[in-house]
Amino acid sequence: MHDGAAHTPVRSPARPALELADIVRAHGQAYRQRHVLTPEQHAVLSAIERCRTAALGGHLDVCAACGYSEPSYNSCRNRHCPKCQSLAQARWIEGRMQRVLPTHYFHVVFTLPAELRPLAALNRRAIFDLLFAAASATLLELGRDPEHLGAELGITMVLHTWARDLQFHPHVHAIVTGGGLSLDGTRWIHAPPDFLFPVQVMGALFRGKFLAALDAAYARGELTLPEEGGPTDPEAWDRLRDRLYRTQWVVYAKRPFGGPEQVIRYLGRYTHRVGISNQRLVRMDDEGITFRTKEGKTVTLLPEPFLSRFLQHVLPDGFVKIRHYGLMASGNATTKLELARERLAPVTAARLCRGSEPPATGDDDRGSFALVLLRLTGIDVRLCPACHQPTMVRQPLPSPPSRAPPEAA
Repeated sequence: MHDGAAHTPVRSPARPALELADIVRAHGQAYRQRHVLTPEQHAVLSAIERCRTAALGGHLDVCAACGYSEPSYNSCRNRHCPKCQSLAQARWIEGRMQRVLPTHYFHVVFTLPAELRPLAALNRRAIFDLLFAAASATLLELGRDPEHLGAELGITMVLHTWARDLQFHPHVHAIVTGGGLSLDGTRWIHAPPDFLFPVQVMGALFRGKFLAALDAAYARGELTLPEEGGPTDPEAWDRLRDRLYRTQWVVYAKRPFGGPEQVIRYLGRYTHRVGISNQRLVRMDDEGITFRTKEGKTVTLLPEPFLSRFLQHVLPDGFVKIRHYGLMASGNATTKLELARERLAPVTAARLCRGSEPPATGDDDRGSFALVLLRLTGIDVRLCPACHQPTMVRQPLPSPPSRAPPEAA
């Protein structure tokens, strides 16, 4: 992503000493034998252990200057693989640049209370959908309320299901425009630079909307309860619902962003993040797998619980974890969003957008993997590890020698 300064090209980062793929190759087969996995979880383990190996094919990188060569194998492109997100993330951000408005932004986090996590684990698609719906409706309703703003907000939301220790912790990060288009479309209404809505008001409204939708889903027989008695036991449901209504639902408003370039940097870190990155893995030994959490702390887990924690964050097949609402909704891309852009003060737009556009490139290089990766991330896969010149070229991997047919007797 581009933040106004030119990239200094660098070679692809060196392979970490320990990767998630190493853990899966060492312990994945034993884990499969002892656990019943969903088809999605099976696919994730298979993709990760095969990623960038000869099993997926590849090519040979050869330096035209010094002759250095190394094989380069294809990526699995699974969205849960920590090695496969950089280019997909950069391409996504480049596309979203066209929809970023020249204003400040807020970062709001909506988290499900701990009492709901067992239910969410059994009803992932339904509960995650309700989380998106209730959080977005909360922001849009408050934004349209004349007592708060009286305008249509632009919202992008990203689902995360993990805490730093890989425990199940569903929440959505919401990136919200610092103001909105007036309901009659005649002007842009600015929100204060350091305040959007009271967090207590957001929390109460979020709880009410979520629980109303949850109750309706239960009445339709769409939920499986984690308690004995199953979804047809009204007493079990009443106990859970009472606990949820008595719980204070916390909505966290983080420090606001200063402008669109900060939003892009933030989205680059969050949109395609997986449960754990390879950079957080410390070691794998007889004591287990050690990885970093917060503030320099580490956690060590045996292989089986480590893989169990990781796999609980595999999303249902086809589930969309990045969603857009209000001005950012796809249906408003050429209507309300462009009208909002026109209503924003030109001088403000010029000041905030200065340096936020990616550098211009010719149309002829946009299809090139190497040049696209360089333009979006600053990583130049053409740099030779030996002579450091941008002279690496791709060649087919040599075919294994074929065996001669046996001679006839």
